[in-house]
Amino acid sequence: MPQLSNKAIEMPASPIRKLVPFAEKAKKKGLVVYHLNIGQPDIATPESALNAIRNFDQKVIEYSHSAGFESYRIKLAAKYQKNGIDVKTEDIIITTGGSEALVFALMATCNPGDEVIIPEPFYANYNGFAMMAGVQVVPVISSIETGFALPPIEEIERKITSKTKGIVICNPGNPTGYLYSLDELKQLAEIVKKHDIYLFADEVYREFCYDGASPHSVMNLEGISQNVVMIDSVSKRYSMCGARIGALISKNEGLISSVLKFGQARLSPPTIDQIAAEAALETPDSYFEDVVAEYVERRNIMVDGLNSIDGVFCPKPRGAFYCIAKFPVDDAEKFCQWLLESFSHEGQTVMMAPANGFYATPGAGKQEARIAYVLNQEALKKAVICLREALKIYPGRI
Repeated sequence: MPQLSNKAIEMPASPIRKLVPFAEKAKKKGLVVYHLNIGQPDIATPESALNAIRNFDQKVIEYSHSAGFESYRIKLAAKYQKNGIDVKTEDIIITTGGSEALVFALMATCNPGDEVIIPEPFYANYNGFAMMAGVQVVPVISSIETGFALPPIEEIERKITSKTKGIVICNPGNPTGYLYSLDELKQLAEIVKKHDIYLFADEVYREFCYDGASPHSVMNLEGISQNVVMIDSVSKRYSMCGARIGALISKNEGLISSVLKFGQARLSPPTIDQIAAEAALETPDSYFEDVVAEYVERRNIMVDGLNSIDGVFCPKPRGAFYCIAKFPVDDAEKFCQWLLESFSHEGQTVMMAPANGFYATPGAGKQEARIAYVLNQEALKKAVICLREALKIYPGRI
């Protein structure tokens, strides 16, 4: 039998989806499974986007420009400018989801064997993107005790070698919900400038900031405009996860030109999805006001509920719609599987994502799980009750 590539063998499985077979079996047994494992919001997609799809009347679904429709890029740039981010149309390349944007960014800036530093825990698929690009992930661990604040800048700088090409951050963060302060971003800017490396910033959750907090885009950091690459997406902003439209934004003309070549190699981002994404830009501010208010309520139900359970600790995030909780269990992955295989409360159970898959450091996050509070408030209340009851009888409780 022909051999697979090392890359195929070493490509990590998603910790977000790895327990799906157990969830499917639980459902076949008649259980209600509260899916807290995946960031699929139940928030309605804006009508403007849905109407654009319904009203599509072209006789041919054509390729778009490899950089994305110009009309979309012009309007997207205007949207950024309205939000205080000085971006021009030519700074933007539309991609097939934010995932492709980061893969293109790594491929355009790194050679095989180069390294990128990422504060952990981090979005698990960054491992896969790095693997695809032949890049090594160098983790710098952050602590649940600090709410997953940026690790001390000295620890990050100690990781920089001749192979380091950049630092990757997600702000607000997936999986932690942590929102980096302007001071933390300025610290990163200083070492990026000092070592002349890239700063890749995944800002797809920018609209979801709570408790009066405001996001600070890396595009506005002074002195490193040529070093910054911003990753964006419509998936979570407009509850359009299935519309695979993202964007890569940079003022570095050489980088944009190089990324465009990768874009040409895959021909173009999806046509109808871009039409929907362009229409979504018409979404009124009131939509986001309502969505943010809803997520604040959901966060409070979930996080306050978790912290009311004996032995559970969960820092309260100020952004995105994720949190990481530490459970009084021997192994959170075993606990998550047990919830699906062996537990039910009034015909219900919970699915979470074991947090060890969001760390690159072996053994880290063993007692932690990521929770996406994307379900309606009543479902979240019931999920908390399930977890409370489960921990009363879990055989691996410590």
